[in-house]
Amino acid sequence: MSDPGGKSGSARWAGSAFEEACAVADAILYEGYLLYPYRRSSPKNRVRWQFGVLAPRAWAEAHGPVAPSLSGSVESWQQQTECLVRATPDAVVQVRVRYLQTQSRGVERRDREGRYTPVDSLEAAGTVHLAFDEAVPRDAEIIVPLTDLLAGEREFEFSAPGGQETETLPGDPGRLVRRRCPVEARTTLRAERLAGPGALHRLRVRTENTGRSTPPDAPRDEALRNALIATHTFIGGEGLGFLSSLDPPDEVAAHVRDCRNLHTFPVLAGEEGTDGLVLSSPIILPDHPQVAPESPGDLHDAAEIDEILTLRTLVLTDDEKREARATDPRAARILERVETMPPEVFARLHGAIRSLTPSAASTPSLTPSAASAPSLAPTAASTRSAADSPGRGAGSTDQARTDGGEVRPSATAPDERATTVPDQEGCHGRHRVAEA
Repeated sequence: MSDPGGKSGSARWAGSAFEEACAVADAILYEGYLLYPYRRSSPKNRVRWQFGVLAPRAWAEAHGPVAPSLSGSVESWQQQTECLVRATPDAVVQVRVRYLQTQSRGVERRDREGRYTPVDSLEAAGTVHLAFDEAVPRDAEIIVPLTDLLAGEREFEFSAPGGQETETLPGDPGRLVRRRCPVEARTTLRAERLAGPGALHRLRVRTENTGRSTPPDAPRDEALRNALIATHTFIGGEGLGFLSSLDPPDEVAAHVRDCRNLHTFPVLAGEEGTDGLVLSSPIILPDHPQVAPESPGDLHDAAEIDEILTLRTLVLTDDEKREARATDPRAARILERVETMPPEVFARLHGAIRSLTPSAASTPSLTPSAASAPSLAPTAASTRSAADSPGRGAGSTDQARTDGGEVRPSATAPDERATTVPDQEGCHGRHRVAEA
């Protein structure tokens, strides 16, 4: 077990380690939010919100069954993370669930009588404004002593409120109207003591969409109004040392195979060599993922190459750039960044060697004829990855917070492991990573 007061074994929501992990998590949060060429009219931007979607349960089940998976492009009503952790007797678990809440942006024209009429687009002070869907980042935070979770399952309900705001355009030719529907959810925590060295535990975090306002036969766009989008989870705390689910120690490998992760997968986060923070993501990542230091900003498409996207964005026509700026403020910021990028920053996008190692000594040698023998050399690998809770005793009370609304502890519920996540929906162990 790592020293709870040290760098390894202790995770705080403030500090460089968490900030570095947040940079990766933000890339997940906005992955696919808006794709090149960043225009509303592009076919790629007409079907959005592809990862980590937790829709209302009745709607998701009516459009199911959802294929069991660790991650990917699915609309489910729940996510479940299970991971192994070594803990001190007074350990405290801290969970942060992060997601997007969709927000429609309507455009309304004002007539001479002061009445407003919805329109598709409107120009004000030389700027075009388009109707489009935006998103608001939300999170809910839970802090609870590990001893409480060992005693039984704990449920915490949270929500993001609906609402409406208006923005008068310059010169008052009309206004923008932003509308949100409420989102309701519940996160359930449970821990169990396992046989093994070093106070080994299995920790489970399950998040469900509990909203009931969406009819089962509603179209997808309507269901997304009440959905959690790009849902992912940070797990940390005090007195905790997490074990890798990708490359666990041999003595706990069997316990890792028994962990059940549904539509999300946990990896160690933060700096290499630390074990105090886990990021459970709907996009499969390696342990200790990092955003490439050469990348000057998010392009919302981590599967692409920054240099290529930057070059292609630069050669958009003036009309295409005008539409992109009118589509979303994030698209406008991307255009501003690439158009003002200094040459030395652009040069860094061309590539970087992360490691250069010779072939293993045990590799069999090849001896083709001298006339046709090619030259053999080590290959350079160029990689690009995606992408404070003070100490509390076991007798402390639970805490919960959410930026979108109140988090309320629910009544303790019995463990329904077999019912809630049936065997055919579970994903067992590390071998699933290669298959996903």
